[in-house]
Amino acid sequence: MPIAEIDKSTKSIILTIQDYSIFIWNTMRMLFSPPRYWSDVMLQADIIGVGSTTIVILVGFFTGGVLAVQSAATLSQFGVSGITGRFVSLTMIRELGPVLSGIMVSGRNASSMASELGSMVVTEQIDAMRALGVDPLRKLVLPRIIATVVMLFFLTIVADSFGTFGGAGVTIFMNHQDSTQYFTQAYEFLVYSDILQGLVKPLFFGFIIASVGCFYGLRTTGGTQGVGRSTIHAVVTSAVLIIFADFLISQIMVSMFVK
Repeated sequence: MPIAEIDKSTKSIILTIQDYSIFIWNTMRMLFSPPRYWSDVMLQADIIGVGSTTIVILVGFFTGGVLAVQSAATLSQFGVSGITGRFVSLTMIRELGPVLSGIMVSGRNASSMASELGSMVVTEQIDAMRALGVDPLRKLVLPRIIATVVMLFFLTIVADSFGTFGGAGVTIFMNHQDSTQYFTQAYEFLVYSDILQGLVKPLFFGFIIASVGCFYGLRTTGGTQGVGRSTIHAVVTSAVLIIFADFLISQIMVSMFVK
């Protein structure tokens, strides 16, 4: 019995990967042919980007503050608490800014995409679109992918900036260190590879969030309960893939720039 269950689960995972790959291929090849629904792209950019700004700012700011608290406590044991700004900025830009922004946007938008498209599936709106000659992938999926990739890039910059300011607030007002020293350390030790690594990741994370959310939304079956299951699968899968992609990209970038 356990072997049969493992065999069934393995086949299910393989078939899901196969369906996802076909879904991505069919969607991405539409980039190079009309029609293109730019108004939908702008609408989704407003929903995803502007709508997620507040939570990204808060998460970035308080994460930077926590980094400053923890790093200063550790660095002071070695007499180098003056490099807190360097530690906070490097950590935010390389890792925590992109990853936390991706996870926040995943929880907020991958779930909404899955539930929205899933509701359209169970109410047969997707079938109605096909009957009218409108491709759901071109109309519903592609604009969400483009908007998420573009807006997560800028949201990551926002998270990095506010994370650095959050660390500055803790360092200056709580740890009573010099502000000039903090910002000098935060700026002067950043190099091209650090910034590149931090800005490449959100492009991949945004693609993962939108594609996974739409994929599970369009696969919804079983009425309203199916919508709930699709939403859960979309959030969990996108979060896991973000962490996995972060690991792969970090390995590649380190091998490229660290000799």
